[in-house]
Amino acid sequence: MFHSSVPTVDVASVPADGVLLDVREQDEWDAGHASGAVHIPMSEFVARIGELPEAEPLYVVCRVGGRSAQVVQYLVAQGREALNVDGGMFAWEAAGRGLVGGQGEAFVL
Repeated sequence: MFHSSVPTVDVASVPADGVLLDVREQDEWDAGHASGAVHIPMSEFVARIGELPEAEPLYVVCRVGGRSAQVVQYLVAQGREALNVDGGMFAWEAAGRGLVGGQGEAFVL
């Protein structure tokens, strides 16, 4: 499922000021996401790629890492610097990184 050439980073290595790109669907985003993350669902990604910040690298996350790995492969092919966040939002939560709800309110799962 994962391609060996996908650049990957663990949750602890994502800087607090890094650009986190969440490619999960809207219902997953609403259930909890990282504060300050950019949300572009994978299903809409190619059409909305122009919305990406110019910042490099992009840290790409999904639920467990499969969809984000595909998006990272696509971004790298487009000449962008992107890293797959290993373990996705499950690892993000397990590492104690903050989550907010759909309206931006902080919460604990």
